[in-house]
Order: sequence, then C-alpha cells, then structure tokens
Amino acid sequence: MTTLAWFHCFSGIAGDMALASLIDAGADIAEVRALLERLPVSGWAIHAEPVLRAGVAATYLQVKADDTEVVRTYAHITGLIDEARLPERVHRRAQATFGALAQVEGRLHRRPPEHVHFHEVGGLDAIVDIVGTCAALEVLDIDEIRSSPVATGAGMVRTSHGMLPNPAPAVVELLRRAPTYGRDVNVELTTPTGAALLAAMATTFGPLPAMTIEATGFGAGSRDLDGMPNATQVVIGTAAATAVEQQPGHPVRLLEVNVDDATGETLAHAIAALLDAGAHDAWITPVVMKKGRPGHVVSALADPALAEQVARVLMAETGSLGVRGQSLERWPATRSGDEVEVEGLPVRVKISAGRTKVEHDDAARAARRTGLPLREVVARAEAAWRRRTEQDEPEPPDAG
Repeated sequence: MTTLAWFHCFSGIAGDMALASLIDAGADIAEVRALLERLPVSGWAIHAEPVLRAGVAATYLQVKADDTEVVRTYAHITGLIDEARLPERVHRRAQATFGALAQVEGRLHRRPPEHVHFHEVGGLDAIVDIVGTCAALEVLDIDEIRSSPVATGAGMVRTSHGMLPNPAPAVVELLRRAPTYGRDVNVELTTPTGAALLAAMATTFGPLPAMTIEATGFGAGSRDLDGMPNATQVVIGTAAATAVEQQPGHPVRLLEVNVDDATGETLAHAIAALLDAGAHDAWITPVVMKKGRPGHVVSALADPALAEQVARVLMAETGSLGVRGQSLERWPATRSGDEVEVEGLPVRVKISAGRTKVEHDDAARAARRTGLPLREVVARAEAAWRRRTEQDEPEPPDAG
C-alpha cells in the first residue's frame, strides 16, 4: 500500500500552510517539534491554534524566530540539515526543496547555486517551515506527494529586494512545469517556500487521485480573504498497489560522461563529489571506446531539481566537455529509519521489507572511535535493532 498526500492548492500554498495542513490532518506536533529540534539552531518556536477561514475549520501555525534579518547561504543551510541527523526521507526531501530554491535563485540572480544567499527563505522561520513539513510527512508516513493545479495571486508583493510582481519570479520559475492559474486577489497566495516544496516533492499535478481517504486537513493563511477560505488543504489516503508500470514513479535524471584519461583516484573522488552534490547514487562502468581504448562511463542519478548542480560537478571532476542525460522514473521501496547505540555511539539503521541495513558512515565513525572492526559494529547494530523490535512485539494472549 502506498500512502499519498494530495495538496489542494485552491488558495495557493506556503510553507507554514503546508505544515499546518499536515498537523491539522493528524501529524503529532510534538513529534514534528522533536525532529526539528535536531537542527543545530535555536531561537525558534512553533504553536498551532484552531481557526476559521471563511467558515472552514483550519489550523493556523505560528512560527516564532529570533533571526528574521539573518541571511544564510545555500551551503550553510545544507550543512545544517546534514548535521541534524534527520530520518532519510526527511533529509532527502528537505535537501531537494532547498536545492530547488538554490537553482532558481541562482538563475534569477545569475550566480552559481552554491553561492546563493537566501533572504526570506534563509530565515529560521522558513527553515522551520520546510524541514517541519518534511518532518510532518514522515510522522504521517507519507510515501508520495501529489498536488492540484496551483493558484497564484495578482498585483505586487514586497520582498527584501523591493516590490516584485505577484506571483514572484521565484514562484514562476519553481512552478515552470506545473499547472497554475491566477486569481484576481492582491495577495501572495503561493510563496517561494510553498512552490519549492511542490517542485521538489510532487510527482504529479492534477485532480484528487484515486485513493481511499483516511484524513484531511486545512492549513490557514494569516488573513481572511473575501469569498474563499485562505487555506491549503491536504488529503491523505492509500492507493492499492498495482503493477509498477501503472503507478507514477518518482522522476529522476540520469547523467553520464565517457572518460578515457582519468586515474582511479580521480574517478573515486568524482563519485564522492557527486554524492556530496546530492546525487541519489553514482557509479562507474568500464567500457571499450573507439580505437579499442579502455575507458569508463561515470553515471549519476539525481532529482530533477538538483540535476544542473550534479551535472556541473560531473563535468568539473571528470574533465569532460559535456554531459548527456535522460529522464527516468524510479520506484523506491518504502523504508523507515531508526537509531541504535553501539558502545554508546549512535548508529542509524534503515528498515525495509525483509531487510535491515546499517548506515555505513555511522558504522565507520563508530569503528574509528571504538577501535572495533567495521563488521563487528555492523553486527552489533543489527543485533541491537533486532532486540528492540522483539521487545516491542506484543506478548501472545494467554492460552487460558
């Protein structure tokens, strides 16, 4: 069974509205807050309150932050997310969202994404909105995100760069391939954070998908609008598993180059750099090139939002004069994350159907600090997770 979250953006979407809708639909705010507290930043607080918007019951989320004037770089924010040791899907979704923002801001301001300075979206409130939304999706165990066409406002909006047309240029760029429509409302219905969440995570845009509805929620905007609720709705449910070919997969880009003059050390470094740049996976295939020369194909699989960034790293690290690519879909198995301790050190574990896998980097770090062989750390971590699951299993009922 696949758990879906469909965002109904009839009145646009913002980061705080998306998070509020998920809390309204049942995501435990205490669990969301606990995941957010892993971020190595302080000076923020979130509070949810019930409100009415045009007669519709909704949740309004107040995000209070101390540093509204702080300007952070894209590299700074990715470092914060990496350091937070978040569950795998939370980490991946948050990085993809900020990656989408960095790509767009880089194009708009004509600078490389890694040098982008975030203004509004770099503040603590925006970080809490984005990472909090990804955390709420994890709390609700959402496998796939879809969206309706997205409504935008009209007129002008005030930003750190001054007055800009509404929808803002960043919103237009982020929603470039999504179905959108404008409402004659002089309000910023869709913000860059809301648009980035959809650009990074939504697999399809359209009407309510075929699903068994289990919950719904409304996330309120900060003001009332004439004639319609100022809210984003989320509908959560399950879709019966069908043949893989009939299910929409997660879009990905396969990027490749052929090289025949790179050393083994260069190729190994290229793989590490591609993974650091956000690639889902990277690998090398030996080939025979023209005139019988031995060579290698260096391949990387990346989210569309990070494809441009990964392609630049691929060219830079291999010395290639170009990159070829193709659009693919993938169907990752549903998995969850957990954490155990080995000799007092935290080690993350990935759990999927029929398989438990220890996070290599954590195991290697524990091996270096304890002096234990890596295979011993892995074995102890797996055993610790098995003991925990056995303790969590309910006892069989009394035969008598």
